[in-house]
Amino acid sequence: MEEVLYPAMEDYQLDIMIGEGPAARSIKIDLPPFTLIGATTRAGSLTSPLRDRFGIVQRLEFYQIPDLQHIVSRSARHIGAGDERRGALEVARRSRGTPRIANRLLRRVRDFAEVRHDGTSPRYCRPGAGYA
Repeated sequence: MEEVLYPAMEDYQLDIMIGEGPAARSIKIDLPPFTLIGATTRAGSLTSPLRDRFGIVQRLEFYQIPDLQHIVSRSARHIGAGDERRGALEVARRSRGTPRIANRLLRRVRDFAEVRHDGTSPRYCRPGAGYA
């Protein structure tokens, strides 16, 4: 796969092989200039030649708990799950620094609240409640 990306990244061309054996032929397709953005949680699994072809390599940090708490509170209002700061804090603390996980946990909390409570009260996820 990387061998297909290299000419696209460097020369804006795709080299495609059509057919097999002695009858196979190569076709070059010109691509319009583009920006390629890659993201991974396992940069070490990329080969050095591929990683080196990206002009800028940045490492992103995980979100801090107060930022995640804000995200969870906003998302809770958006999905109609209420907005309780302490419940949002507990979800944020368990999200491993990632908004995607925080929002997934929030949806499960909301599902639980719909079944066990009034659908909007996240009080059960407080420490010691036995449900978090």
